Amino acid sequence: MRRLETLMLIVLLLAFTTTIPAQENNERPYTFLLTGASFATPNNGWFEVGCNLVGATPINRAIGGEAIADAANRMAKGTLYSKEELEEIDALVIMQVHDKDVFDESQLKPKYTDYQIPFDRSNYAAAFDYVIKRYLTECYNLKFDETSKYYNSRMGKPAVVVLCTDWHDGRVTYNTSVRKLAEKWGLLVVEFDKYIGFSKNALHPVTGKQVSRLYAVDEQEIAGETYGWHPENGQDKYIQRRMGAIFADTMRKIFPVKY
Repeated sequence: MRRLETLMLIVLLLAFTTTIPAQENNERPYTFLLTGASFATPNNGWFEVGCNLVGATPINRAIGGEAIADAANRMAKGTLYSKEELEEIDALVIMQVHDKDVFDESQLKPKYTDYQIPFDRSNYAAAFDYVIKRYLTECYNLKFDETSKYYNSRMGKPAVVVLCTDWHDGRVTYNTSVRKLAEKWGLLVVEFDKYIGFSKNALHPVTGKQVSRLYAVDEQEIAGETYGWHPENGQDKYIQRRMGAIFADTMRKIFPVKY
């Protein structure tokens, strides 16, 4: 009798341990890859917080000091993501938020292969165009790759590109033009500036200054007005957690949480 009980216990333990990996995989049904600069690096925390809320695995490739031109050059070198990661990532998230016009169509090329590599920072719109066109092309072309799970599919891999505004509404040039870019391609925009909880249009009633300065570790001047520049870092910081919630809420519109 004791032997039977022991055997049953062993079977139950084996069943329990073998289901743990499957449960963990089910808890993380999505994978999001982020490219960006100082506002997006892992020490910030919003991306990781947002991915946890959605149930996604975060791949953070943001590097402080980079621009969209650097992201384009990393794509060209094959270092932004690997072929294996291209298979698995469900969304490419871009938070390159320098206050530049990223919509200007005057110097855009029909195909990403028409651009001269490497990019410099003379044309932010062209670099954005390259990144979007290349990612859409690479996802589609997986239909011709015999090693891909998307081989022989009608559309290849569904390509999801997500753009982000700056964390507040002080960078008018960028925030305005990135929305135009998103509208052109039908892309989702994470509107941090709209839902962050304050606006450049109203100063703080006590300090008489831009509210963004209360949450930032440094400041910058834009069009004669002083704003907060980099928000405090850390997943426990208010702005990072709020940004994580805004990001998660946006992603749920196209990636419903799976249980």
